[in-house]
Amino acid sequence: MRKIRIFEHISLDGVIEHDGDYTYGAWTTPYRSPAGAAILFEAYGPNFDLLLARHTYDIFSNFWPNAGDFPMANAINAATKYIVTHRPDSMEWGPVQHLGEDVIDAIRDLKSSDGPDLIVVGSSTLTSVLLERGLADEVVLITYPVLLGHGKRLLSDSIDARELAFVGSKTTSTGVLINTYKHLGSLKKPINLH
Repeated sequence: MRKIRIFEHISLDGVIEHDGDYTYGAWTTPYRSPAGAAILFEAYGPNFDLLLARHTYDIFSNFWPNAGDFPMANAINAATKYIVTHRPDSMEWGPVQHLGEDVIDAIRDLKSSDGPDLIVVGSSTLTSVLLERGLADEVVLITYPVLLGHGKRLLSDSIDARELAFVGSKTTSTGVLINTYKHLGSLKKPINLH
């Protein structure tokens, strides 16, 4: 059985939006370093596949095939990409597989199959669904020392609160924290003692 592991680059105030038309653009870039990339790559594990929404797949397919010859790029390019999309055409960056119309059942089947862990990056709508349906096993937050104030958040406002258990943390020289949590499920409401 595979684990589903969510990786999100996030500000201290919970913003995951970057690049594209976002006000602050590539706000993560000044905090990246070769040593930090090595820590992140180690967190991915030695063998993995990718589970992505179409928008993230498109962004990745424009970057990673041309990123150069280094371990993380090679691993991402070699990974099988399982894509959640209503537009299965023109997915040329492979190996790639469209998950079909019944996404939840397809992800359950994929998770119960033999193979490497499934890494989810970006894909904020998919992330919310995976957590709410109890399909995500771990959440790895790559937290940058910035407060952005506005932008797309990690979870949609419609998702129920989630409970996580701390697994471990690594720190880069630029102040980025890579925190790993086990997903426990819905957050229990505290008992009112009054």
